[in-house]
Amino acid sequence: MRQSSVRGERGRRATVPEPREHGEDDSPPEGEGLASNGAGRRPGGRGRPKPKRSRGVRILRWTALTLAVLVLGGAGAGYFYYEHLNGNLKKADLDLGDSKLGKPEPNAAGQTPLNILLIGSDGRNTAENVKLGGAKRDADRKPLADVQMLVHVSADRGNMSVVSIPRDTRVTIPRCTDPDDGTVYPKTVGPINESLQYGGPGCTVATWKELTGVYIDHFMMIDFSGVVSIADAIGGVPVCVNNNVYSHDSDGHGSGLKLTKGTHNVKGVQALQWLRTRYGFEDNTDIGRAKAQHMYMTSMIRQLKSGTKLSDPGKLMDLTEAATKALTVDHGLGSPKKLYDLGNDLKRVPTKRTTMITMPWVYGEGQKYVLPKPGDAEQTFSLLRNDTALDGKDKKKPDATPAPTAPKDQLPVVVQNGTASTVLGPASGRASEITSELARLGYAKATANAVLISQADTTVLYPAEPRQGDALAVAKALKLPKSAVKSSKSVQEITLVVGNDWRQGTAYPEAAADDGDKTPKSADALNGEEKGCMKVNTGYTF
Repeated sequence: MRQSSVRGERGRRATVPEPREHGEDDSPPEGEGLASNGAGRRPGGRGRPKPKRSRGVRILRWTALTLAVLVLGGAGAGYFYYEHLNGNLKKADLDLGDSKLGKPEPNAAGQTPLNILLIGSDGRNTAENVKLGGAKRDADRKPLADVQMLVHVSADRGNMSVVSIPRDTRVTIPRCTDPDDGTVYPKTVGPINESLQYGGPGCTVATWKELTGVYIDHFMMIDFSGVVSIADAIGGVPVCVNNNVYSHDSDGHGSGLKLTKGTHNVKGVQALQWLRTRYGFEDNTDIGRAKAQHMYMTSMIRQLKSGTKLSDPGKLMDLTEAATKALTVDHGLGSPKKLYDLGNDLKRVPTKRTTMITMPWVYGEGQKYVLPKPGDAEQTFSLLRNDTALDGKDKKKPDATPAPTAPKDQLPVVVQNGTASTVLGPASGRASEITSELARLGYAKATANAVLISQADTTVLYPAEPRQGDALAVAKALKLPKSAVKSSKSVQEITLVVGNDWRQGTAYPEAAADDGDKTPKSADALNGEEKGCMKVNTGYTF
């Protein structure tokens, strides 16, 4: 989100990184609220103007969600307190779509990666949320998922990658069914933050699965009041500015943040101001605001990992209480014990192996919305699907190639069509087509499996280590990358799954065949141990 310095004008429709047409959303919470005149379709909206909505608190939402799992991982609650915490949690269905995307195969050690979608809701369903978010007129509308971040924890729990997506990213929202009233929302195209209005967080999960091809295990969602309660419970996070800053001007722009040069421990309203500030940092765009949010998050995580905020039992209980009250989770995470286990998983990840990025994006028509950047966005998603660390520090695998165990004309190979995407629709006949190609290449015992599944990447699965050489030989014959070869305990023979990256023809696409394992520069990665000071815009100093 740091590729543009285009400045928005007051009254202009939101783009990313510039906010949509709803005024300047880093104004103080007690202001009139935020209004919009966008024309996008909304369920039940009857074409009403789009409301203003705050996006400045995104990092606090992310922080609160992360805190919930980190803190609960260290809390030893008694039975009654456990039941109390259990009652605090709100639960909802994980996936409201029709995706056939399966959970990734375990690695050779039986481990699988963990993917959690973090959602920040702008709902104004309570008096406190209206006060914090403004726009009283929006109290009855359905909330938007204005903050969305996917946390990917590697199968060996050795690294963690966090990928955020601009809220105005234009995507296909798949068909979703509301679990409460049975309403069926047909497939549509719109900003990804509107997916929450199509039945709840489970539709946002379904949208991410279709966009990225990444299987999602859990979601966690929080609203405005939860953000503030967590901010107070944290007790403060160190942040730094390279000059005096006052986020305020005569036109009403600014969050009200006022700090002198140097490091400050911000909390409460001041923390909220830091996270909402756009006018005051760097070029007065969301580029600077996102950087400030990332700095806040990494600083907070470093403190939690060091234990400095968890040594006081009273503060720990306050934080645990606030976290469980703030959260809506899927049923698979719907107990303190499950959050405790998740917290233990996350605590295993070294801070230096934590990487945060924004999905590479480009402006759409008229710069009124954004789209995933061709090539770079897909490369990023592919790294997640293949459990490749975004920091590029995964240990390189040996180059030695095991020999095949059987001649290719004697090797059984099962071919399966993995193009059952609900958005694109299945590419019929792919298993038969590639089976014929294998036969032409000398694999006379190749057979097609008629069962249709959904998988983003074409893969060659092998059942045990001695068969790796056979799988590599099949991949080489079809000119697939070595990364396509994976071990699997669920197959008995070499199994080729033709994914959505190869929907036509018998030649694997050259772009997809690139074995690159680096995060695109356009993702602007930030390491969990990276420190620094925010650069202050000279027009907002004192």
